[in-house]
Amino acid sequence: MISDTKRIIGTVIGTGLAIVTMGLTIAGFLFAAIGDVRTDIRRLDDRLRAVEIEFGKVDQRLATLERLHRPSPGPSD
Repeated sequence: MISDTKRIIGTVIGTGLAIVTMGLTIAGFLFAAIGDVRTDIRRLDDRLRAVEIEFGKVDQRLATLERLHRPSPGPSD
């Protein structure tokens, strides 16, 4: 009877440790995946900011060209 009790307790403790270990492993993978997603979002944000800056430069150049090619107003009739 005592031997069976020891086996049951050992099985319960071993199973509990296995479940805790598996949970910690899964949590570690999830945290790593979240970190990767955050890094990807930061990189995407940096690239978008660079596109916005370049678009602003193109917009300024276009405004300059439009001013240069706009006909000057003639004398009023």
